Amino acid sequence: MRVGRGVRDVLTLVLLPVPLVVAALPAAFAGGGTRRWFGGRGESQRADAQAAKDDAAAAFYELDTAQRDLRISIETITAVDSSPGARKAVSDFAVLGQRIDEVSQGYISAVDAHDLDRDDLEPSVASKARGELTRAKDELNRVKSELDRFEQGLGPLLDKAETQLARLAPAVERARQALLGASNALDTVRASGLRADELATRLAQLGPELTRLNEGAGRHGVPETLQRADRVLRDAEAVRTEAERLPERAQEIDRRLVSLRTRAQALTNRAGSVEPILSELRRRFTAACWQDLQHVPDHAATSVRQAEEKLKEAGQARTEQRWADATSRLATARALLNSTDEAVSAAGDRLQRLNAVSKDPQQEIDRTRFAIRDAQRLAMTGRNTPEPRHARPLDGSVARLDRAVAALEGRHPDYWHFLTETEAVREAVAQVVSDIREERGAAAGHGGG
Repeated sequence: MRVGRGVRDVLTLVLLPVPLVVAALPAAFAGGGTRRWFGGRGESQRADAQAAKDDAAAAFYELDTAQRDLRISIETITAVDSSPGARKAVSDFAVLGQRIDEVSQGYISAVDAHDLDRDDLEPSVASKARGELTRAKDELNRVKSELDRFEQGLGPLLDKAETQLARLAPAVERARQALLGASNALDTVRASGLRADELATRLAQLGPELTRLNEGAGRHGVPETLQRADRVLRDAEAVRTEAERLPERAQEIDRRLVSLRTRAQALTNRAGSVEPILSELRRRFTAACWQDLQHVPDHAATSVRQAEEKLKEAGQARTEQRWADATSRLATARALLNSTDEAVSAAGDRLQRLNAVSKDPQQEIDRTRFAIRDAQRLAMTGRNTPEPRHARPLDGSVARLDRAVAALEGRHPDYWHFLTETEAVREAVAQVVSDIREERGAAAGHGGG
């Protein structure tokens, strides 16, 4: 098996030449010089010996050529693959090399032992030479057959190695181009007035990696060079993408600063309405309806103050072009304002819901009873009696609703407890409905199968 020209070129760049195990001696290929011509049986035996010598020389040349080509295949594999299979191939090739040395030495000895051009060559000597050269040829051909079988077994390893070698040059070039693209993108951003110091640092850290890529696979190995090229490509592309997006990121930070500052001011105004809401709740409803909201004014003031401090830090980071810090501070400010918004809204929502239920609790009762009846109808669909695991929670929900309604008959009813109870009842009923539908869906699926 001979590797293609492209792989040979790569190997020329990344691998050191290895001396051949066998070097053909000039005498091994000598076809003869001048000699006197003899006829008869002696000359016929000389011709037979010479033919045997020529056949042995051809076998030697074929074996030597095959070994040279196979050595390149082995070097291709070892340059890329360090797996146990590759190491075994190298070991087996070394053993074959020893066998090739042995039979080659036998052939050379047979050639050197007989001068077929001698004028006084005896027929018996010619016959002996023919026999020895024929045996040498047969040994050469036998080892050549072993070499051919070994070469066929290298197919998968060699294909894998050649594939990686074929990837090598394009991968390194892509990495170099990615670094160039990142550098150009960084120059463009800086020309617009943005420093991008963090990106510049990340790009500078890729410099030593580029140096190693330029040193080549001959020094660092093909697998490591491919991995390095992929890593440099990925990191350089990340720097380029972030550099190209940096102007947009700066504008987004500016927009978020303005938006969150406006929101903080609005929440400050809204937080001022919480105290009047609490006053009304205290005046009209029992303590259980508003005690958990007493902390809202102080919490809102503290949270807004903290958010404004984070916004100030974000603005400073933006001015100094510390983009990651600016983004982090904005995220913290937004979380603080979200929690404040929820707390302030909760006070207003509480008063609104309590007002509604105190005027007409029947609407909440009807809504909850409808949910229970709907679940009961579903539980009875296709059955004479409901499943106990469905009936028990539904019966419990009916009893729980009745208790909540009965609690409203006192002089100072806890409307908030009533609302939380009815909501909890609807959630429990909804879970039963979900369980019923899931079980029936699974049963239908099994029936269809």
